[in-house]
Amino acid sequence: MAVYVDDMRAPYGRLIMCHMMADTDAELRDMANKIGVDQRWHQGDHFDICLSKKLLAIQFGAIQITQRQMVLVRRKLRNKIQH
Repeated sequence: MAVYVDDMRAPYGRLIMCHMMADTDAELRDMANKIGVDQRWHQGDHFDICLSKKLLAIQFGAIQITQRQMVLVRRKLRNKIQH
């Protein structure tokens, strides 16, 4: 099981954001708690997190992947839920 952060760099006000996903919702929410991201920002299958939170997630073991790889992770998770 793993948590992933991608290389997206989307501006949001003064922040730069990326995506954080995980193999399970429990892992995703646990990582959000560890890095101080409020659960209300949960977006179904991911969180958008700022770069400082991304660095914290990596320190806690998140795996850095590309945006393209994140799309593949999302597809894998959706297929898992459907079957």
